[in-house]
Order: sequence, then structure tokens, then C-alpha cells
Amino acid sequence: MKVLFMCTANSCRSILSEAVFNHLAPAGFQAVSSGSFPKGQVLPRSLSTLQAAGISTEGLYSKGNDAFEDSPPDLVITVCDKAAGEACPVYFGPAMKTHWGLEDPSDVDGDDAHLNAAFQATLETIESRCRAFFALPFERLCPAELKVELERIAQL
Repeated sequence: MKVLFMCTANSCRSILSEAVFNHLAPAGFQAVSSGSFPKGQVLPRSLSTLQAAGISTEGLYSKGNDAFEDSPPDLVITVCDKAAGEACPVYFGPAMKTHWGLEDPSDVDGDDAHLNAAFQATLETIESRCRAFFALPFERLCPAELKVELERIAQL
């Protein structure tokens, strides 16, 4: 199953999601990320947070929709924060879509300790959601049931 994590800038939340998903993914699962308005660079704190967790940062870069045009996803997960009034990107292909909103840890005000804590909390939420996703009985779920499970996971 190919999963696309989408956000606006593709520099933080979608990058963290791509890396964690691929770190935990069993055979047959792969993630990529993109942004509707890619920043062109990954936030250094995104990379250092992943590295501190022992998650590879190899191949991560801020990219737009061209990152998957030759390999369309089966599932699109947006990770922008609608509560903050962000405009979530829209994917118009036939993939199943769901929303796993995450507050942007790079928007946290404070010293390094506060920023590090925000990034770590975001990483832990993503990991929890990915583990719940991989625990799903995919072979027994119809598309409607999968959609319900994806929405449940968004609440973790």
C-alpha cells in the first residue's frame, strides 16, 4: 500500500509522518510526502528530532505533487491543522482520503526545550497513529470499514 502524507510546506509534519511510517512499515507499505506549497527545505529541527529517535532521514526533502505523479497513492493522509485555520491540500485522484491533523510544532513559542518538547510530542503522536494503522486487519476490512478505522486513528 502506498501512502501519501500531505501538508502545506512539506517541511515538518508530513516529513515526520513519512519518515516514521517508513521506519515502522512492514513489507508492502511505503509512504511519501508532499506539500501544496513546498518550502523547498526540511526544517533542521525535523531532521534532528528524527535522528534523535533513531529514524533515518536519508532521502527526505521538501517536495510538491510531482513526487508521486508516476506512482499514485492508495491512501492520502493530510496532516495540516484545520483548527489553526490552515488550508489543507486537496488530492484529486481516486485514492482513499483521511485527515490526521497535527498542530505545527514549529509554531510553538519558547526556548529550545519547549520547541524540542513540541517536536517530540508530534513525533510520538505520529508513531502512535502509525502503529495503530499497521495493526489494522486490512485483509478483513472493506473500504467503508477502513475509512471508519482511519478516522478513529486520527483521534489518537
